[in-house]
This record gives sequence, structure tokens and C-alpha cells, in this order.
Amino acid sequence: MTNMMIDKSSFKSARTMGVSVTLMGALLMSLDPIFIRFSGVSGFDTAFLFGLFTAISMPIFIQLRDERGLIRTISESRWPVLLSGLLMLGSATGLVLSIKHTSIANTFVILSAAPALAAVFSWLLLGEVTKRSTWIAIISVMIGIVIVVSGSFDSGNLIGDGLAVFAVTCLSLNQTLLRKYKNVSRMASVGFGGLFLALAMFFVATPSAYSLNTWLIMGAMGLFTAPFGRVLSQTATRYITAPEVGVILMINTVLAPIWAFSFFNEIPPMTSVLGGSIILLTILIYAISTTKHEQ
Repeated sequence: MTNMMIDKSSFKSARTMGVSVTLMGALLMSLDPIFIRFSGVSGFDTAFLFGLFTAISMPIFIQLRDERGLIRTISESRWPVLLSGLLMLGSATGLVLSIKHTSIANTFVILSAAPALAAVFSWLLLGEVTKRSTWIAIISVMIGIVIVVSGSFDSGNLIGDGLAVFAVTCLSLNQTLLRKYKNVSRMASVGFGGLFLALAMFFVATPSAYSLNTWLIMGAMGLFTAPFGRVLSQTATRYITAPEVGVILMINTVLAPIWAFSFFNEIPPMTSVLGGSIILLTILIYAISTTKHEQ
């Protein structure tokens, strides 16, 4: 009886930790558009600088914070850390190129399928069955996102839409991979993703044209907020399932218009307010219910 109570308490504590870590990661990642807007460079240059600074910051923090040191951390993470980095490269590149070829609305709608795809991959690859409450939350969030972007949704472009599908597939596979290999260093995973991204974008970026202001702004993003937001979201897969992480990360869709209004005085349309309210309410209810002690 005592062991059962301890197990339930540990389960509750782990789920609370998973939800809390995911929310913190989502908050940090939601700041990306602010830095990108202030940086004044193109999407390719943004991706290059993000990758470059991430590739610099993660090894330093691993060396400082992980008692194993950089080399041992990477060697013990083995091949999954490289695959995770490649999947991060795929999701980031697909996102940047998708926005270049189709409407942002189309891209956001397709990306909203991330939790559902993660649920499918978790079932196929890990044998995890997604709870009914999670599926209800996934559907509700997707409805909210469709409402948010409905004001600007158009026919889009087949190539751009296909790239968005590629991006969301890589993202969901990465969440599932890290759910399976819980011992993989999340900082090493993000570090490799940044390195691969910087190498890929170097050939289309124009570093010589950047101003000091661009370097400083993207340095703040690439060294701190962006990589650690991703580290936290990946760390959360140790405590809760990939679909659950995906659902909570959709709060970015709500936070983005809030930051746009706060920093740039951009008033969101009514569809954003309505859809964002549905998303926010869904995530709040889901986050509270998922951390309750199971009877």
C-alpha cells in the first residue's frame, strides 16, 4: 500500500514537472519573433545566426553544468543525439522555407498537427497509447489555430505546404525520439541542431552585411532564450509524452500576438482573440487536469 502511494506521488510529481518545464520552454520560444523582428535580417540569415550562436552556447553550458564534461556527454548520448540534431535541422529549415513559399497562415495550420503526429509516432514507435483527454485537447487546439489564421488563410502553395508538412514531421519525430532515449543530453541535441543549421544556412546567408545591432540582438536570442527554450521543451519528454508536450507548446500561438501588441503595438484581429482564447483555455484546463492526483 505504501509503495503504491509512493509510486502515485512520483507519477504526479513527474507530470507536474513535465507540464511546468514545457510551459517555461514555450514562454522562452515565444520570444523568438521579437528578436527576429528587431534584428532586421531575412529568414535565412536569422536561421544562420540562431544556429551559429546555439552551436557556441550549448557546448559551453554542457562543459560548465554537466559533471561528465562535453566529450563524455556526447559519447554517452551516442547516435540518437546526432539524429535529433538532424531532425532539428529538418524542422527549422522546413519552417523557414515554408514561410518563403506559402502563407504564414497555411504554415501555422499545418504545424498545429504536431501533437497529433507525435501521438501517431508514439503509438507506432513506442507503443504509447494517447489518452482520450489528450486527443480532445489536440482537436480543440487545432480548431483554435484554424480560427486564429482564418483571416489570412488562402490557397497557399503546394511546395510551401509540403515543406511545412516536412517541418512538422521532423519536429514530431524528434519529440518521439527523445521520449524513447531519455538519457540523451538535451543541450547536446540542441547544440548539434544549431551546428547543422548554421552549416546549412551559411551558403545562403550574408554575414558580412550584418550590423553590430543584428549581431547583438541575435546573440541574445541564439545564446540564451531560443536554445534554452528548446532544451526545456525536449527535457519535458522525460516526464510526459510527446503528444502532451506538443499540445502545451501550442500556447506559442497565443503568446505571439501578445508580444506583438506589447512591443510593436500590433492589435490582433478578432479571429486571433477568439481562437487564442480557445487555445489558452484548452491548455490551461489540460495542464491543470493532467497534474491532478489520479484517484
